[in-house]
Amino acid sequence: MSAAPLSLPDTLTMATAAQALRALEPALPGGALAQVDAAALRDFDTAALAVLLQLRRGAQAAGGDLRIANPPPALAELAQLYGVDAALPGLEPQAAAAAA
Repeated sequence: MSAAPLSLPDTLTMATAAQALRALEPALPGGALAQVDAAALRDFDTAALAVLLQLRRGAQAAGGDLRIANPPPALAELAQLYGVDAALPGLEPQAAAAAA
């Protein structure tokens, strides 16, 4: 079962990561697939990957999982560069296409 998607902010950097995580973590659905919509994401750095990884850990700890929807191509490229694309469902197909 899938819950309503969570939305990432348009900016997710080291300066805003803690605030974003505090806002998103309580909204994770327990025991369900959490969809995280990244369509609004425009300004981000590696902190975005850290936030997404933490959200996935939280979802898995609650018996569910996490999938990223509508990620910007640069986010998939960053995830591939840091070797975490396979750990973030929704990014791995784009990262593979970006590498081709």
